[in-house]
Amino acid sequence: MKPAIPTAAHKIRIIGGKHRGRRIMIPDRGGLRPSPDRVRETLFNWLQWEIAGAHVLDAFAGSGALGLEALSRGAASVLFADNDADGVARLRALLAEWHEAHARVQSGDVFLLSPSAARYDLIFLDPPFAAGLHAQAVAHFVNDRWLKEQGKVYLEMPFPHEDLHVPPGWLWHRQGRAGRVFFGLLRRDYADEAAA
Repeated sequence: MKPAIPTAAHKIRIIGGKHRGRRIMIPDRGGLRPSPDRVRETLFNWLQWEIAGAHVLDAFAGSGALGLEALSRGAASVLFADNDADGVARLRALLAEWHEAHARVQSGDVFLLSPSAARYDLIFLDPPFAAGLHAQAVAHFVNDRWLKEQGKVYLEMPFPHEDLHVPPGWLWHRQGRAGRVFFGLLRRDYADEAAA
């Protein structure tokens, strides 16, 4: 029996930058839910003046859509992290095909990653919706061990959702919703620091 040929529904496209229009094949895998085009377009509009030269961590990378979009738009480096062996292999092959030498893929539990000594400008957090890891991911990654002074964290989670505890000294910089997806950027609360 021949393998099924992926349909257009199993592909997403890069929206902007040097790889604009390129398509990423998405395997049929439970829990794999790439960020929709509309959400990615909004996110990268928010980040348009910050992405060039940024050092990025794409935790729970899945298809790699967010990190690949960041590379396409000029990120200096991207570390993709995911625990799915097939997804990791696909990302490594894609990065080699696209000649993206400043990107690498780490296989395994993202909560066991070691922080980069240089820290990140931007961290993407889009864990599988059914896994319920959003609060744990925010508690783990939203801090000075992972982020530079001006660093931001992007979070994507199901809507409706219970209120997420934002760590002290942080706030929602931007928020949006597309259907059943809530997404937003967290940044430090500089007013809070000034008051202290």
